[in-house]
Amino acid sequence: MPTAIRVAATLMALCVSSLLADANAQSLPREAAPRTEIFPIPSLTLSDQQFLRGDAAAGKPVTVAGEFRVAQGTGKLPVVVLMHGSSGVGATTEAWVHAFNAMGISTFVIDGFTGRGLTVVGPNQALLGRLNLIVDIYRSLEILAKHPRVDPDRIVLMGFSRGGQATLYASLERFNKLWNKSGVQFAAYIPFYPDCSTTYQSDSDVAARPVRIFHGTPDDYNPVTSCKAFVGRLKTAGRDVVLTEYPDSAHGFDSGLLGVNTVAVSANAQTVRNCHIKEGDGGMLMNGDTNAPFTYKDACVELNPHVGGNPATAAESRKAVEEFLQALFKLG
Repeated sequence: MPTAIRVAATLMALCVSSLLADANAQSLPREAAPRTEIFPIPSLTLSDQQFLRGDAAAGKPVTVAGEFRVAQGTGKLPVVVLMHGSSGVGATTEAWVHAFNAMGISTFVIDGFTGRGLTVVGPNQALLGRLNLIVDIYRSLEILAKHPRVDPDRIVLMGFSRGGQATLYASLERFNKLWNKSGVQFAAYIPFYPDCSTTYQSDSDVAARPVRIFHGTPDDYNPVTSCKAFVGRLKTAGRDVVLTEYPDSAHGFDSGLLGVNTVAVSANAQTVRNCHIKEGDGGMLMNGDTNAPFTYKDACVELNPHVGGNPATAAESRKAVEEFLQALFKLG
């Protein structure tokens, strides 16, 4: 075959290949991310006291992981970081990922358990410090802030239950100064049914970013009452915080996104619903009723809270979050 013909044939093949790739990309469902990247996240395993004292040298190095799905679109995209609860990354997380990817928002799902040899901590919350996931969150923010497909000014943090607790308290200015080395801040914080039973020093001094909490009235795992008290203090301090409360939704109500519409006992799961925990001197967490250091053997720690989905309020909360992100990220 003459050289000119070979060159022409090669160029034709490249053009056809490019056109097929474009056609395949255009034919993807909107919620399908065309690219997925898995990141190792260098982190630390710390006690709560070590975290509160900023004692990184005492922490045990560990590598956790994050799954980054780059949504359809070009250039630097907004991202939602998702932090799981006491049972690790589950199916409901996938429902949220699909919802955000369909909006053109990339997602970064953190797995804070597998790298630590954990699967669930519900029956034994002492397996991991209450604040440990915040370190994983900030380390993930460092990775995303440098990524060429990420707009560092449009990264939002969202978490569920234990991850909702981490999301809520990751907003504290004090914790950002101690542990956030990324050079950026989250654009907003979206905790779902977090535990708000612990009072930390200077905890009303949160970042000047919106905080949007979603909770259920009958939640007996992490009662909404303590969150209402915290929200009241934040509002008094002039912070941008909104608590959306669903009167007929149990803990984990957004599993209704998967069609779950039943409520059941989470067998042997520990709840601090009747505990009053406060930070004492030297970063020690204290039982506010006994004035002794808090442990999960304290009498206030109870078992067998309820969890379950509500499809109606799950859909409502998804719509509310989507509308909030649409405005925050200025999406078309």
